[in-house]
Amino acid sequence: MGKQSESKQSELIMVSRKKYAAMILLFGILSVPASVFPVLGLVFGIIAISMYVKNNSVKTLMMADVGKTLGLIGLILNLIITEIELLFFPLEKIPSWLAKYREVFFASDFWLDFENNFLTDTRYTYIGKGLLTTFQVTIFAALLGIGLGVVVALVRSSYETLKDELKGGFGKAVLFVLYKICGVYLTVIRGTPVVVQLMIIYFVIFASSNNKVLVAVLAFGINSGAYVAEIIRGGIMSVDKGQFEAGRSLGFGYVRTMALIIIPQAFKTVLPSLANEFIVLIKETSVSGYIGLQELTKGGDIIRSRTYSAFMPLIAVALIYLVIVMFFSWLVSLLERGLKKNERR
Repeated sequence: MGKQSESKQSELIMVSRKKYAAMILLFGILSVPASVFPVLGLVFGIIAISMYVKNNSVKTLMMADVGKTLGLIGLILNLIITEIELLFFPLEKIPSWLAKYREVFFASDFWLDFENNFLTDTRYTYIGKGLLTTFQVTIFAALLGIGLGVVVALVRSSYETLKDELKGGFGKAVLFVLYKICGVYLTVIRGTPVVVQLMIIYFVIFASSNNKVLVAVLAFGINSGAYVAEIIRGGIMSVDKGQFEAGRSLGFGYVRTMALIIIPQAFKTVLPSLANEFIVLIKETSVSGYIGLQELTKGGDIIRSRTYSAFMPLIAVALIYLVIVMFFSWLVSLLERGLKKNERR
């Protein structure tokens, strides 16, 4: 009876923690759209963050962490939107302090530099179009890299697993040739800079093509595939050999054992590493300007060439990359926490 009572009590505590975390998540979610209102978004954000800080027991729950982060985003957005409203929104009666504040701000070197770099001739569109191109190249290159990486990893791990079982013949010869081709691919791709590979593909292999996005997707996808292949192969090799033998003892062939037993376990192991490879890929696309593709970095450089002012556009590009990387790094940390939580069950 004592153990049952303790078990029920722990369940009640967990339910209470989850309800509290759900409240943090709710206020965090509300703080983002409410940030357009000067007071409401601020209140929701402060409530979400203060609830998170006040209760240490919920800091291990993903809902609470997401709610706290959204509350922080809502606070930042609220401050930015409030500042924009104070500076730019037309008001019927402007207080003297606000009129003075606007006068000082619009006469400052910061605003004049900002206006010259981003607002004159709508130069901010270079940044916007470049950001869309960066995401476009990154997403399709990541898909290509994962596809190539899976194939190369399966070929290499299959040969290393089956080379002692196969007693010669056509099948082993084909697998051996594919294994060597994959080895050359990994050596060449990982041994040369990605910018050189990009230029070779654009100026040599696809010299007659004007589709720069396609060339960039191929270059970064092929480059990423080499690293993805080693990540996935490492995940496959990390699975205990007893799992493979267990599959064979159940009557599964090699393909079914890999598909149903080995790969699912390996995929869970390498998922955070694959997410980190995606983050690296986002930053690597910044060299696409070598072939004249207007991605994010090139967009900032175009503004610099028009205004002869390097600080503002390049800092803006750096901040955008930083925000993107911080966001995806946060998602990776949530993913890792979720996988660790599943392992403990």
